[in-house]
Amino acid sequence: MHCLGAEYLVSAERAPRQREWRPQIYRKCTDTAWLFLFFLFWTGLVFIMGYSVVAGAAGRLLFGYDSFGNVCGKKNSPVEGAPLSGQDMTLKKHVFFMNSCNLEVKGMRLDRTALCVSSCPEEQLDSLEEVQLFANTSGSFLCVYSLNSSNYTHSPKADSLCPRLPVPPSKSFPLFNRCIPQTPECYSLFASVWINDGDTLHRILSGIMSGRDTILGLCILTLALSLAMMFTFRFITTLLVNIFISLVILGLLFVCGVLWWLYYDYTNDLSIELDTERENMKCVLGFAIVSTGITAVLLVLIFVLRKRIKLTVELFQITNKAISSAPFLLFQPLWTFAILIFFWVLWVAVLLSLGTAGAAQVMEGGQVEYKPLSGIRYMWSYHLIGLIWTSEFILACQQMTIAGAVVTCYFNRSKNDPPDHPILSSLSILFFYHQGTVVKGSFLIPVVRLPRIIVMYMQNALKEQQHGALSRYLFRCCYCCFWCLDKYLLHLNQNAYTTTAINGTDFCTSAKDAFKILSKNSSHFTSINCFGDFIIFLGKVLVVCFTVFGGLMAFNYNRAFQVWAVPLLLVAFFAYLVAHSFLSVFETVLDALFLCFAVDLETNDGSSEKPYFMDQEFLSFVKRSNKLNNARARQDEHSLRNDEGTELQAIAR
Repeated sequence: MHCLGAEYLVSAERAPRQREWRPQIYRKCTDTAWLFLFFLFWTGLVFIMGYSVVAGAAGRLLFGYDSFGNVCGKKNSPVEGAPLSGQDMTLKKHVFFMNSCNLEVKGMRLDRTALCVSSCPEEQLDSLEEVQLFANTSGSFLCVYSLNSSNYTHSPKADSLCPRLPVPPSKSFPLFNRCIPQTPECYSLFASVWINDGDTLHRILSGIMSGRDTILGLCILTLALSLAMMFTFRFITTLLVNIFISLVILGLLFVCGVLWWLYYDYTNDLSIELDTERENMKCVLGFAIVSTGITAVLLVLIFVLRKRIKLTVELFQITNKAISSAPFLLFQPLWTFAILIFFWVLWVAVLLSLGTAGAAQVMEGGQVEYKPLSGIRYMWSYHLIGLIWTSEFILACQQMTIAGAVVTCYFNRSKNDPPDHPILSSLSILFFYHQGTVVKGSFLIPVVRLPRIIVMYMQNALKEQQHGALSRYLFRCCYCCFWCLDKYLLHLNQNAYTTTAINGTDFCTSAKDAFKILSKNSSHFTSINCFGDFIIFLGKVLVVCFTVFGGLMAFNYNRAFQVWAVPLLLVAFFAYLVAHSFLSVFETVLDALFLCFAVDLETNDGSSEKPYFMDQEFLSFVKRSNKLNNARARQDEHSLRNDEGTELQAIAR
């Protein structure tokens, strides 16, 4: 018997024991290897930043440059082999194309001569005498710098060194200070090739920079709308929810209507032969189709879930009660927003510098062209990964901080005496112990999103092929799968961060434990939590709708001058990111509360020896929602049985 008992003890010790939930008892550094990997990655980003500063020239894109290597509005350094380079253009801030009515594109390059001038000719100049008079009166010289203004009418080389006559009237449009011809025949040609370089990337970057004031205004609008939505959720009532859902429906329908109206307007516009307008028309059609599909899906979901409004209001009131224990949680998005803005500005500045990084090459006639340096496109890809990974890391730090504060307040026996400084305590735990976990969780997002981007690019590349229907279908399926995986990982990451805040475990262990306990207790709160997240998602949609509508109205005024599809996409992405940063406070608190509730049920039984940490209001809400769900399930089952056995019941009676 003794041997049997000893054997039993040995087998029990060898048997794997299920790890217990131990809220806030033990801490250690987690996923340190990933933190070191993130440090190495950022070392590469710093190298790219330094390289862009040394090799890039964002001033060429921002201010424009002439054909001899001089940036307008600046004092320039000479280029070896180009005698007209290195001039002081401080007072000459406008780019003037000598042959703006006769531009030619040769091999994706714009064959033209551009000069830096102090002002644009606002009236037509029909002779060299008038060109000379304009130079003497305005100080703006429209001929090549080597020709003195006194020789405009006498030099035999004047025909090749001066603009082709007649010189059309032009106006300095606030588009990088280019002199835009005002006559219709010249304007049509100029608008399609108005950028110094024919490269697509430069056109996109210039479109962003040309609408920089509009983009900045839309960002401010996004910030104001996000703050308004956050305070709406903070003081939510049934009436506010009904008003809010009505605004979402109207916003979705209105944006769809405006997009289809713009597409109709483009198709009936006489100037649609411009390349910029053709690209804008295609993008508007794509936006309209996508927004119509999203609107249809959201309207169906709103109609199906409309009866849960009252329960949702109670849910958010409980969430707001948890936020009241740490009211400064509402200000967490502000520092997240500030850090994101700083990072985004830095990222765009580096992108602009990389886009203009090129080696000066002297061509025939002393003109200068800039050839892109080798390896730049690989740097762009690396830079894009840095954007996604770092942005997700910043957002994940916010999620971890909020989850840690909620965990600290929830697992506190004395509800009348909340813990001191829960946010600062959560921040210190994050930075001292769990930065590696946040890095690992945020890395999973670009791992999924980059294949999505590649699949989308390949799908667009196959659109021009006639025999690629099956391939396009497969790419669409892959894109949808990656999208679903992305959304699942976002939810998994949030629960993993909360579990790490509770137990202090690494990312994979936390994700596994969270999945197990939520699967075990899913019957208690899955439907409630999903509908609460859906209402928060509608808040983000409302912010994006109003921002996109403002962008459509603003960009449409100058639609012939800029390809505004990319700026509008960036604004929409930025609007969603900012709205997510603000409204994710409620989403994170909600998810953290339910996970803490599941842990509370797992570790306690409500007895005097093991009392629950939750308050009575939260427990009664969960019980009431479970009763409602069970009643609806029984009602649906009863109605199904009645439908199947209607004739038998009639006979039995």
